[in-house]
Amino acid sequence: MSLRSIAAAAGATAGALVLLIAVPGPASAATGQFRYSYTTAEGYEAVGFLNNPASGECINLPAPGSTPGSPSRAPQNRTDATATVFLEADCDGDTYYSLPPGTGASDRLLVRSVVFS
Repeated sequence: MSLRSIAAAAGATAGALVLLIAVPGPASAATGQFRYSYTTAEGYEAVGFLNNPASGECINLPAPGSTPGSPSRAPQNRTDATATVFLEADCDGDTYYSLPPGTGASDRLLVRSVVFS
C-alpha cells in the first residue's frame, strides 16, 4: 500500500468519525404504555394513555374533554422506565411520586404531569 493510499484511507476514516459525532442519535423513549384516568366535563370516566413516551421530557397529561387544569388520577406505569408523576403541571412543585416500571397507584393519587427516566 502506498503512502498516498494510507493517507486517503486515514482521511476517509476521520471524516466518517466526524459525521458520527455530529449526527445526533435518536431520542430515547420509555418503551411501553403509561395510563391514567380522568373525568370529562360531562362527568364521564375516561382513560388516557401515552405510548412510548419520551424520556427526560416533562409531559402534561392530556385529558380531552375535561375541565382545563383538572387533575388526572390512578397512574399506571407499564413502561420500562421509572415515571415521576407531579401534582402540578410542567413537572413543577414539591408534590411528586415515583412509579417504578410495572407499578401503579390508586385513584387517590392526583397527577397533572409526568417525566420518565
